[in-house]
Amino acid sequence: MEQAYDSGYFDEYDGGGSGELSAPRLRTDTPERAGLDPEELRHLGREVRALTEGDSPRAPAAVVLAGRGPVIAVEEAAGWAVRYEAYDERADTGVELPPGSRVPVRPDTPFDLASLTKLFTAVAAVQQLERGTLGIDAKVAAYLPDFTGAAAHGLTVRHLLTHTSGLRPELPLYDCPSPAARLAMLRSEAPAAAPGTAHVYSDLNLLLLQHVLERLTGRTLDVLIRDGITHPLGMVSTTFGPCPAAAATEDQRRPWAKADRGMIRGRVHDENAWSLGGVAGHAGLFSTARDLAVFCRTLLAGGSYGPARILGPDFVELMLTPPGLGFALDQRWFMGELAGRGAAGHTGFTGTSLVLDQATDTFLILLTNAVHPRRRDPINRARAAAGTRLARAVRGM
Repeated sequence: MEQAYDSGYFDEYDGGGSGELSAPRLRTDTPERAGLDPEELRHLGREVRALTEGDSPRAPAAVVLAGRGPVIAVEEAAGWAVRYEAYDERADTGVELPPGSRVPVRPDTPFDLASLTKLFTAVAAVQQLERGTLGIDAKVAAYLPDFTGAAAHGLTVRHLLTHTSGLRPELPLYDCPSPAARLAMLRSEAPAAAPGTAHVYSDLNLLLLQHVLERLTGRTLDVLIRDGITHPLGMVSTTFGPCPAAAATEDQRRPWAKADRGMIRGRVHDENAWSLGGVAGHAGLFSTARDLAVFCRTLLAGGSYGPARILGPDFVELMLTPPGLGFALDQRWFMGELAGRGAAGHTGFTGTSLVLDQATDTFLILLTNAVHPRRRDPINRARAAAGTRLARAVRGM
């Protein structure tokens, strides 16, 4: 089959009269126009829909979006954004809402992104690197001298962005009796391993980075992300909660969860982010597949989208080149055959993931509420299968 793929990044003007070229915005078109095999994308859609089918679906709702270059070639939604009113622990099953009370998922349904939030925090940090206000190898103590655990062990901004700080994966901030106690716990936390010696994925890295950014700029993280990323890119559906229209997540109760909150919809699922008021460096953002496609396209286009530029190409490359800044580039297990030297991405605990691949100029977003009505094993096989379908769709052309 002859490939018909418009791969040019800078084929339109910014419309502002400056004459500068800008990156084309996304458009919906056929798989062929994107240079993707339509049969593989049909398989991709069918496999994602299967996640939502049956009496005990792997995920009650799923939205998949995939494309290449500036073309969205598949965008599908299946299942229920809200299917259950509770979880019955004795029967180990969800208590279903009456059919008329369920909420069907749509392509524009927002989902709790969970750890995909980390990517936005990382971009906000790299923006400060580009401006020269933040040093990549600067000591965290230079910005947060009161964070004694980080100061005593010489943690750097690079350690936080590459998950090489040695900090443990999380802290039980949700059990602290007050905001002051939570802050004291975070300030005193010391690495469990020597910084720079190993990769240990940790929410604490992005929480410390949040404090660095807020101390440095005098602005809160939600404002930094809004003003520096989502507003310039027109990502109007990406925001920290509350987000009432979002897909529901978990009937959050001990012992399977870390807090007793009941069925959650529109409030952040992550217990630590919740205890911090819903805005946290590691979790808290809600977004749609279409908005995340804009985010992916921006990075694939060197930091620009339409007339907006949120990062320069050199700093995007810094983020996407191993070991990566914010992107865990040594953990591509969820990408299937799309994994390769140019692939980057992230997963979220609620059942979300995104992948962008520089080598093939492709992007893949999978949003689910797999923790509704209760957290289960991750949907890693489905994530990997979706990545494999997109990789084969490229090769098939």
